[in-house]
Amino acid sequence: MQNIDISQLKQKLLKARAELEGLEQAYKNSSDAVELDQCVVGRLSRMDAMQAQQMSLETDQRRQKQLIKIDSALRRIESGDYGDCFVCGEEIDARRLAAEPTNTRCMQCADK
Repeated sequence: MQNIDISQLKQKLLKARAELEGLEQAYKNSSDAVELDQCVVGRLSRMDAMQAQQMSLETDQRRQKQLIKIDSALRRIESGDYGDCFVCGEEIDARRLAAEPTNTRCMQCADK
């Protein structure tokens, strides 16, 4: 592989995974149900709470997808397939991987 330190990228991926897992744990600990009884809270407050809950769920889904990408990249490092484009099989540019270690496509295939 061209001028790229796989161990450095692996550490970057492990650090990102640890951060995301920490955020996930914080989300689970702070997850509160929305109060739907209009007698207890006003309609606008309830709508704000529902919107905040929906945004939180979306953030959690994005976090889960990123964890899957990170775990996949770590598996490719272990198997020796890391850095190869999923589409054409050519090496992904080292600068592209340094910017985003979970990339699975070279620039030419990503543009298609």
